[in-house]
Amino acid sequence: MENRPLVSVVMGSQSDLETFKETANVLKEFGIPHEIRVISAHRTPAAAHTFAVSAEERGVKLIIAGAGKAAHLAGVLASLTLVPIIGVPMQTSDLGGLDSLLSTVQMPGGIPVATVAIGKAGAKNAGLLAVAILSLGDKALRARLAAYREKMTREVQDADRKLQESGLASA
Repeated sequence: MENRPLVSVVMGSQSDLETFKETANVLKEFGIPHEIRVISAHRTPAAAHTFAVSAEERGVKLIIAGAGKAAHLAGVLASLTLVPIIGVPMQTSDLGGLDSLLSTVQMPGGIPVATVAIGKAGAKNAGLLAVAILSLGDKALRARLAAYREKMTREVQDADRKLQESGLASA
């Protein structure tokens, strides 16, 4: 049986790869089959169209897309497919990613794009949101997500305990 991707990660430029490694790491950690592509809504519109309209037929359940500046990859893909889109605004040198955030989150009514934080934190959260969505139909995946969150809770509690024990936390 082929290991077809359930999640497609699409970036507008190869320079976005460092950010999207966060997404890939999460998907790998949870064993989610995925693919990573470089497709530009503005520089390769025919490829973006072909990719989006074929996603569902290829078995893709979610698309995570991001591009910088006012690039609107997530929105263009959302307009071409019924597959849910999670948009990741890229950090930019011009406006720190605010331009990317606004172009991703300000979709017209009727064409939704779920939008996460700017940059690496958003890319990680996009992966975790994809896991959460996919876990709705997969009890084993849901249990792994619950364990992941419990581990985070323990790490914060351990850090607090160590801080309290160090004496640095009190005046």
